Amino acid sequence: MAKPGQGQDPESTAAVAMLTRAVELDSESRYQQALVCYQEGIDLLMQVLKDGKYHKQIKIEENATGFSYESLFQEYLNETVTEVWIEDPYIRQTHQLYNFLRFCEMLIKRPCKVKTIHLLTSLDEGTGKEQQRSGLKEIKESLKNHGVLLELEYSSSIHDREIRFNNGWMIKIGRGLDYFKKPQSRFSLGYCDFDLRPCHETTVDIFHNKHTKKI
Repeated sequence: MAKPGQGQDPESTAAVAMLTRAVELDSESRYQQALVCYQEGIDLLMQVLKDGKYHKQIKIEENATGFSYESLFQEYLNETVTEVWIEDPYIRQTHQLYNFLRFCEMLIKRPCKVKTIHLLTSLDEGTGKEQQRSGLKEIKESLKNHGVLLELEYSSSIHDREIRFNNGWMIKIGRGLDYFKKPQSRFSLGYCDFDLRPCHETTVDIFHNKHTKKI
């Protein structure tokens, strides 16, 4: 769950406090005062977004459910998203490749109009090297059939895990895309619907920046 105020700067905290007060006044039928607080709260939030200072943190507890990629990312995806950057050192094993595929499936659905996906990951130097390359090649070809370009880049020194959208949102997940637990069996709930899949404990940090592509 997100902890109000955790990891937020003073402007964000002030905006949350103002909007919380507005809701309280609204529930007390003090509509004129509530309206003023709503307006001030929204103005504060807009200033935070303008300055690129927005920060929200979500704690995913051990065995928590309800955190599919759609549930986690959909709030930040809209028709302005045309380009995505993913940095994750562990898109190697079969289940990790499927995780990346599921993430890509989400990106090509409406309202997104994604045209380019950039993936920076590390190269498997072991027995899974060929599986990784062939799996990513198949994903690239499949995306091409949907009019989406997948640009692949490998790095032996990558450690950070982050996802950036060209509408200004950046999401950092402690475990990257690989935060789901292995299903108990092939026919257990959560095997197909990831909102029902238990998660590993991890932290999600969400930021809004003026520019998402690193220069």
